[in-house]
Formats: sequence, structure tokens, C-alpha cells
Amino acid sequence: MDTKKDGKTPDLSEKEQHEVEKNQPPRAAVLHEIIRTQGDQELERSVAALWWSALAAGLTMGLSLMGMGLLNSRLPDGEGFKVIASFGYCAGFLAVILARQQLFTENTLTAVLPIMSKPTLGNFGRLLRLWGVVLVGNLCGTLLVAYVMLELPIFDSKTDEAFLDIGRKVMENDASQMFAKGIVSGWMIATMVWMIPSMESAKMWIIILITYLMALGDFTHIVVGSLEVGYLVFAGELPWKDFWLVFAGPTLVGNIVGGSFIFALISHAQIRSESGPPKSAAEQAAKPDPQAQKK
Repeated sequence: MDTKKDGKTPDLSEKEQHEVEKNQPPRAAVLHEIIRTQGDQELERSVAALWWSALAAGLTMGLSLMGMGLLNSRLPDGEGFKVIASFGYCAGFLAVILARQQLFTENTLTAVLPIMSKPTLGNFGRLLRLWGVVLVGNLCGTLLVAYVMLELPIFDSKTDEAFLDIGRKVMENDASQMFAKGIVSGWMIATMVWMIPSMESAKMWIIILITYLMALGDFTHIVVGSLEVGYLVFAGELPWKDFWLVFAGPTLVGNIVGGSFIFALISHAQIRSESGPPKSAAEQAAKPDPQAQKK
């Protein structure tokens, strides 16, 4: 083979060439298949397994509000210190994802790819079952944590006020802003899920980077936000009607649009474009066998 014509570096040994191939990043199709397989496994899980894992995730997400509230209450006032306090937002996501608990916004990508690969009525029903169980479990967990954090004598008054300020900040958005920011948040979580299989060793840093940017941008997230806004409801500052109609509904739809209808759809379309339409049996039979050619 003429190495000048194909552009390869000359004089590489077979072992060195193997090293080159081994260190190539995985193709998008490989990432798609990894995530699709994970999603298929999640869709097969029992309702009980999904429920308990989702409830645990909702409870664990309390770490995000706790982290931000504790940092805000202990740092001086000022925008510069808010930048530091935003790191507290990462705590819940780190714990939930590393513990492999069920988080609804992860499933807007993971569980959707199997449906896009095989869009049958049965698969769509499995997706709705998973989404319903995980969402209810997440919300039950976050609302329970919000109630406990408010009612039990755990934190001092300054920290309690910091928790309220976080919820008030979320509710400064109207329904359309909740929806728009929810799209960005859903897209960012889907991006994070897509990145992790290709950089498993940097998993922790990917989670921190994406969720920290979400906190800085005040992007709305249905699970963490239900904790922040739920705290306001239990404190008597917000009616349940506003919780559902102004925050939860628009944010949930935005997260689904950003994670499923934008990121997942585009990613799936990219893979379909690269692989092309399925080949007929005659075309596959006519394809030359590389092993036979070597012989």
C-alpha cells in the first residue's frame, strides 16, 4: 500500500497502528447504540423497581437545594459569590447519576432512542409507563424532602431564608420563560447523557460542568425545581395552583421538548443518515466478503 496516497504516517508497526485505532473516539453510531441499549434495559424494568429508584432519586436531589442554600447562607452577598454557590446545584445530580438512580430528564433521551429505532405501539406504551412512574417517583421524593427540610429543626434561620430565596428566584419566571428555559435544560441533560459513554473516566467532571452551567443560567428543571418551588408552597408563600400551572407544567413540557424532540430526534436522524436506508437481501448477498478476498 502506498502510504503517501492514503495519507497515513509511514513506517508504523502493526502494534503502533493498533494503538492508533484503539485511541480513536467512538463513532456517534456506537454512542447511539450504547444509550439505546441502556434505554431498552430501563424499559424492561418492573414498575416497583422504577418506582423505588425514582423515589430515591427525588430524595437524593435534596442535596442540590441543600448545597446551594448552605453555600448562599455562608458566603457574603454579591454576584461573585453567587457564582461559587451555584456549585451546590451539582451535588444532587452527581449523587443521583453516580448511584444510577432513575432521573426523569435522563430518560427523555435514554428511553426515547429505542422508540425511535423501533416505533411500535407497544414500545410507545412502555415509554409512557416508564415516564409516568419515574416522574411521579421523582416528584414525591423532592416534595417529601422539601417538607422535611422546612418542618424539622435542621437548619438555622439564615439557611431557611436562603432556601426560600432560591424558590423565589425560580418563580420570577412566567410560564413562557419556564417553558423556554426548560427546553435548554432538557437539551443540556441529554447532551450530558450522550457525552458520558465516550468519556467514562471523566464522568464526574462532565456532570459538574453541565449542571453548573444550568445553575448559572437559571435554567428550569422539573425535578430540582419541584424541590425549590415546593419549599415555597410548604412555607405558605405560593399556592399549589401556581406550582402546577406556572412552574411544573411548562417546565416539564420544555424538558421533554429539549431532551426528546430536539436532542434525541436530531441524534437519531444523524445515525440514520450515516447508515443509510436498510439494504435488501439481494444487495447484502452481492456485497463482497472481505475474508474471501484475503484468501
